[in-house]
Amino acid sequence: MTATAGLIGGIVWSMKALGSLEQQRVDENTIEMLLESSSTRHAKNRSSSLNTIHNSIISSPPLGEPNNPILRVALLSQSPPRQVDLTGQASCINSNGNIIQEYNLQKIITRRHSNLVTCHSGQSGTVVVNQRPYSETIYFLNRGAGWIVINQLSLENYVASVVGAEMPSHWNHEALKAQAVAARSYALVHLVRPADSDFNLGDTTRWQVYAGLKSRNASTSAATKATKGLVLSFKGGLVESLYASTSQIAAEAHSHLGASMSQHGAQELAMKGLKFNEILDHYYIGSSLARLKANGL
Repeated sequence: MTATAGLIGGIVWSMKALGSLEQQRVDENTIEMLLESSSTRHAKNRSSSLNTIHNSIISSPPLGEPNNPILRVALLSQSPPRQVDLTGQASCINSNGNIIQEYNLQKIITRRHSNLVTCHSGQSGTVVVNQRPYSETIYFLNRGAGWIVINQLSLENYVASVVGAEMPSHWNHEALKAQAVAARSYALVHLVRPADSDFNLGDTTRWQVYAGLKSRNASTSAATKATKGLVLSFKGGLVESLYASTSQIAAEAHSHLGASMSQHGAQELAMKGLKFNEILDHYYIGSSLARLKANGL
């Protein structure tokens, strides 16, 4: 970053299937991404300019589990799709619900007219876009202005991939855990405030880098699992946890926006023995760790 479940139940497979995130779209007055009332560490009594979104209760939750909601990530780095391959149990259907054979899929995505193709990876398959594998649900969407690819997946799987794309996976486990919390908080802000009517955020450095299964491995998955549901909170709000490679870049890119973590700095602090919460406290002054509610109540 240099700057700032599959659909549940039955679904109508049409251009409206992707919808406009109405079931996921929430704003400052309608956010269901509720945090537990008690944080896992206390905020220090210091001033902060953290960019936060404040929360209130609504009746209908976003798609997915309460503490592991569904995100839609636009694969802008892979759009337009040039080559699509299916492995394992992966399969695709058109807007009428008819199965699309793999040899026909390539023909469809070369056409210019509006269309929607939905692919599911299945439990052991992948949808490979431009030689990069993805899991869960992939939408190939053309609203008349060209094809874009959107990966719909669970928050925790997304975070495990972002950690590996944004930070070397061989780095200290505490640094990876700090990155996981920062990535999760940033993603949730875009669940609250989606970038587009069709997706929550993109996969490039404009948001945070997401590389699908390519950057997800045992180390990044372990860091994500160890911090599952943990986000940064400030005065009851959700922190848009900005970060960059070094302190200099973080200051140049984000000083006007608020607190920002240096990834190399996080690694240095971890090598000195600091735990992930201490690393986060060092950079996001005044914030506290909060946990997403597991029961959504």
